[in-house]
Amino acid sequence: MSFSSPWWLLALLLLPLLVGAYLWRERQRQRSAAAWANPALVPNLVDRAPGRRRHIPVALLLVALAAMIIGVARPHATVTTRREEATVLLAIDVSRSMGATDVPPTRLQAAKTAAISFADKVPDKFRIGVVAFSTRAQVALPPTSDRDLLRDALDALHTGEGTAIGDAVALAASLGRRQRADGVVPPTSVLLISDGARDGGRRPPLVAARQAKQQHVPVYTILLGTPNGVVQHKLPGGYNETLRVPPSAQTLQVIAKTSGGEFFTASNDRRLGDVYDALRSRLGHKRQSREITDGFAGGAALLLLAAGGLSALWFRRVS
Repeated sequence: MSFSSPWWLLALLLLPLLVGAYLWRERQRQRSAAAWANPALVPNLVDRAPGRRRHIPVALLLVALAAMIIGVARPHATVTTRREEATVLLAIDVSRSMGATDVPPTRLQAAKTAAISFADKVPDKFRIGVVAFSTRAQVALPPTSDRDLLRDALDALHTGEGTAIGDAVALAASLGRRQRADGVVPPTSVLLISDGARDGGRRPPLVAARQAKQQHVPVYTILLGTPNGVVQHKLPGGYNETLRVPPSAQTLQVIAKTSGGEFFTASNDRRLGDVYDALRSRLGHKRQSREITDGFAGGAALLLLAAGGLSALWFRRVS
């Protein structure tokens, strides 16, 4: 918690003085009572002594005063609020290995379905773009809030060769940070989904991740697939070759860590959906400093009312 006018907090030093004054007054009251009557006879004259209960209204009054002083100092707290606007780039691997069926119906189709579900759940003002990468990275859809265009772009993706991960990260990060016509650059994140390490491309993944970090674009990476994934490769003469394509996590882990993002794994479509839901919640909220003076003022008012009400109810007077 921080304060806009912290010097007002010095007034809290008065509270111990007020407590001391109250205790001194209580001792004086007891001495005055003893001067007029024998304390041992008081129980015979009074039906019920208030005991410690008489201190409760005063304690509430002092707490209310402390809350008022803190409120005057204008406190600020970091709170989580819903983000209405942001840019998200979906960097989707369309290499040959994404045609494996270990995540049904295929890894690529599962990635498309989860991406559409993610887009449907984020705020409407979120701009979402698509970068597809195999041998090279290319923009399948510039950032837009049009969800129909997004669906069409995802439906058009098909598998190719190679895995230019570094090029995809660099392209997505630069695409998301381009200034809009109104001069606003909304916060940008990249969601990269792939099943393997780099295979081709001009830019090393580590270099691209460092550039994304410099541009304040975190890259969240999702490793898709299982160790049992295989694809069929056609050979000359009509023969088919079965290739094992287990997922490789190392490159994606480095990209996420270097760029300031986070690494996730998804071995099936349900897990992939869970990852996207977690990212949606994370990207859909932001933490910001907000003044909470009203809360302290309202709390002080309630405490004052409680102190006055208890005093009137128990002792027929207001403290």
